[in-house]
Amino acid sequence: MTIEARTPFTSLTSTYVLLPVDNVDTDQIIPARFLKVTDKHGLGASVFADWRLRADGTPDPDFPLNRPDAAGAEILVAGANFGCGSSREHAPWALVGWGLRAIVAPSFADIFKQNAMKNGLLPVAVDAVVHARVVAARRTDSRARLTVDLPAQTLSLDGKPIAQFGIDPFAKQCLVHGVDELGYLLDRVGDIDRYEASHA
Repeated sequence: MTIEARTPFTSLTSTYVLLPVDNVDTDQIIPARFLKVTDKHGLGASVFADWRLRADGTPDPDFPLNRPDAAGAEILVAGANFGCGSSREHAPWALVGWGLRAIVAPSFADIFKQNAMKNGLLPVAVDAVVHARVVAARRTDSRARLTVDLPAQTLSLDGKPIAQFGIDPFAKQCLVHGVDELGYLLDRVGDIDRYEASHA
């Protein structure tokens, strides 16, 4: 059996992109016409397709992810209830495929949040005051940087800690070690075999 390698998530420092729109649903993140595939590879090209691309398929230069100062950014700052709508796992697949590793928002739809963490994408929920500060900093300076420290569960803006965030302990362990649920179990095959042998 081949398990797909995943980059461990410990500390990430990056510029960030603003999309502070509330109630962005999974059909907007990845439109339904792109869901015919069962392979996640290549879905990044279709992320936010109906917003990011013009009718002729060319990039809309005004969409945040298309702007020159968004190049290389690995963090998206979104609005409340990000990822609502259907439970499609393709949404985090597409976001990760684009190059994003963390989403900062006031809140997330629960199923999207679970799917994101299972696919190496960290959802960071912050309160309204912190969110407003992060948005204002980016609007003032396109070079503003966020640091997400997962082991410490802290969010920093330009090197200064501004918030702590919560995360499910098991999801945190998987992200830090770069494994999914199956990978976590396979790492413990020896322990499982020993337990079964002792309980014959």
